[in-house]
Amino acid sequence: MPDQRDDLRALAKGGRTNVAGFFVRLIARIPFLIIGGQWYGAEALGRLAYAIIIVEFAAQIATLGLKRGLALHLTGDGKENGAWDGLVVVLLATLPLTLLLMAVPQIMFPNSQINRLDNLLPLIIPALAASDLMLAALAYRFDVASTVRARAVIEPWTISIAALAFAWSLPRDGLLVAYALSMGAAFIASLVPFLKTYGLPKNWKPKPRALWALARRNAPLAAADAIEWGSRRLDLAILGLFVSPATVGIYWVAQQIASLPQKLKTSFDPVLGPVITRRLDEGNHLAVARQISQVGFWILAAQLGVALALGIPAEGILGLVGPGGGFVGGATALGFLLLAEALAALAVVSEAALVYVARHRNMLLSLGMIGVQAVLSIALLFAMKAEGFSELSLAAGVAASLCVALALGSLAKSWLARRLLKAPVSVWRWPLLIAGGAAMLVGQLFIRLPEWVELAFGIPAILATYCWAIWKWGFREEDRVLFRRLK
Repeated sequence: MPDQRDDLRALAKGGRTNVAGFFVRLIARIPFLIIGGQWYGAEALGRLAYAIIIVEFAAQIATLGLKRGLALHLTGDGKENGAWDGLVVVLLATLPLTLLLMAVPQIMFPNSQINRLDNLLPLIIPALAASDLMLAALAYRFDVASTVRARAVIEPWTISIAALAFAWSLPRDGLLVAYALSMGAAFIASLVPFLKTYGLPKNWKPKPRALWALARRNAPLAAADAIEWGSRRLDLAILGLFVSPATVGIYWVAQQIASLPQKLKTSFDPVLGPVITRRLDEGNHLAVARQISQVGFWILAAQLGVALALGIPAEGILGLVGPGGGFVGGATALGFLLLAEALAALAVVSEAALVYVARHRNMLLSLGMIGVQAVLSIALLFAMKAEGFSELSLAAGVAASLCVALALGSLAKSWLARRLLKAPVSVWRWPLLIAGGAAMLVGQLFIRLPEWVELAFGIPAILATYCWAIWKWGFREEDRVLFRRLK
C-alpha cells in the first residue's frame, strides 16, 4: 500500500508539471491578448468574452461533475472501461445543449447581429467537454503532462496564431474562429494520449441504466462544479448588463490575466482526486487533511507570488494590450481579481475532500457563495451607478464583490472540512507575509522606472525576491519535495 510519502511525491510530481505548464501558458496567452486588443479592439474582445461564457458553461454542465467524480468511478465500479463510460455520458449530455444554442444563438450574442459563423460556434461544445473528461482520466493515471500540453501549449498558441492570421480577412469574426480552432486542437491533443493510455474499449457494451446511475450519482458534484465555474464568470455576465461591450472587453482581458494563477489550483483537482479517494477508502481522514493542507499551501504560495508579479506592474501589462493605453483603466479590477484567486485557494483544496464526504452540503455552500456574489455585485453596481461612478469603476466594484464572496466561501468550506475530517485544514503560514512584503518593496522600486524596465526586469525581480524569501522561511522539508525529481 502506498504511504503518505508516496502520496506526497505523486502530488509533487503533478505540481511541478503544473507550475511549469502555468509559465508556458502565461507566455502563450499574452500574445493573444495583445493581438486581440491591437488588431480587433475592446468591443470585439467583449463579444468573444460573452460567447465564451455561454459555450464553456454548456460544456461545464455536460461534464456532469466527472472531471473530479471520474476518479471515484475508476477506483470503484469502473476499473475496466470506466473512462469510456464517462465519455459516453458526457457526449450524450452535450447534444441538447449544442442543439439549443445552434437554434437560439442570441443567447451567446445578445447585443450584436448574428451571422452563419455564430450559429456554428456551439459545435465545439462536445469537443470541449470530451477533452476535459479525457484529461481527467489521464490525470487519474498521474499523467498531468498531457493536460499541460493540451491546455498550456497547443490551445493558447493555436488561438494566438489563428487570431493573427484572421486579423485582416475576418476582422469581425476572426477571434471566434481562432477560439474554435484552438478548442479543436486541444481536443486532438487530449484524444491521442487518451487512446495510448486507455486504448479502445474491450468487451464493453454501454449500459443505459448504469450510465444513468453514474450521471445521477455525480449530480451534486456537477452542480458544485458548475457553481464554482460560474462564480468566475458571473461577474462578467452581470457587468455586461450595466456597461458597454468595450468595458466588458477590458474587464475580460484583466480576467484572463488573473485567471492564469487559477490554473495552478484547478489542475491539481484530478491529481488530488485519486490520492484522496484511496485514503478515504482506508478511513485515514488525518492523511486527507494533511494532503489538502499541503497542496493548499503550495497553491497559495504560488498564487501569491504570481499575483504580486502581475498586480504590482498591472498598468504596464495592460498598457501593452491596446493602443493608446485604452486597457490601463482595468488595473484596479485586475488587482481585485488576482486577490480573489488567492482567497479561493482554501475553498478549492477543502472542496477536494468535501466532494467525496459531503457532496450535498458542499453544493449548498457553493450556492450560498454564488448567491452572496450576485446580490453584492448587483447592489454595488446600482449604488455606484447612482453616484455617477465611471464604467471602469463599476468593473472594479464587481471584482471586489467577487473577493468578498470567495473569502466567505473559503472560510465556510474549510470549517466544514475540518469538522468532518476531525483534523486541522489550513493553508496559511506567516512567512507568506514576509515573502509578500519583500516582493512589494522590490516592486515599488521598479514601477518608478521606465515601463520597459518595469516589465522586462521588474517582473522577474519581484518573482525572484518572493521565491527566495518563501524558500528560506516558508518551505519546510516536506514542501521541498515539490522541487525534487523522483528517482
